[in-house]
Amino acid sequence: MSSSVSAPARILLIDSNVFFARRVSEALKQEGFEVIHSTQSAYALTMLEYDPPCVILCSTSLRDINAHELSPIIHADPKMAHIPVIAIGDGGDQALMEAFRAGCADYVDKRVGPELIASHVKTFLRSNAEGFQPVQMLGSSDTALTGNLSHMDLPGILQMLAHSRQTGSLYVNAANIDGVVFFDGGAITHAEAGELIGDDAVVHIVKYSNGIETGSYKFVPGESATMRTVLRSATELMLEALRELDEDEQDSAERGIS
Repeated sequence: MSSSVSAPARILLIDSNVFFARRVSEALKQEGFEVIHSTQSAYALTMLEYDPPCVILCSTSLRDINAHELSPIIHADPKMAHIPVIAIGDGGDQALMEAFRAGCADYVDKRVGPELIASHVKTFLRSNAEGFQPVQMLGSSDTALTGNLSHMDLPGILQMLAHSRQTGSLYVNAANIDGVVFFDGGAITHAEAGELIGDDAVVHIVKYSNGIETGSYKFVPGESATMRTVLRSATELMLEALRELDEDEQDSAERGIS
């Protein structure tokens, strides 16, 4: 006869710092999780097929396969593709964006400490199961999610909304940018910025919101566009915007030299 008590959710923690991993493992166990620790991703990959965890917590600073490299490997295997990878790093303004660009489901800063990391993971798993907004936005109003762009870059926000399959509208006000981006199940369907619409509007909003000191965003769940003007994925559009920024910087540098 099977027991009515379900087994604790299993987390795979991959980090080469044994002392740090031990402290995080203890904090996760306090939250009710079972934790398996590995110092190497290559070894951890061998156990995934026969003993899959509910989530993989992986460091971005590993020498062999770090979180950014692990996520594409996981997603490429149909047997493991459902396992989310949460990157653990040492912070930095671009850390969240880099994690999402690599395909990670979430990012957490090591410096917040073991207890907050464990709480973050628990909240992520709950929001992932129930379809809530991403962890970084939890605690905001249920009717609208707002924030300052100086604390979180716009590509990171767009990636989070896409990964969590949100439906609604994202309003962006920064410098000379006054735009709106509509999501339907995580896909960007329509965007407007001044006279621009569609793909061009998304690229324009991301490009000219980059690196600004002041600006704000507001996501309103449930709002939908009456038309579809965006044809490419959020990642493709963001990469184009960043490529244009790089080209502009190179042009400026060349003009400065000549």
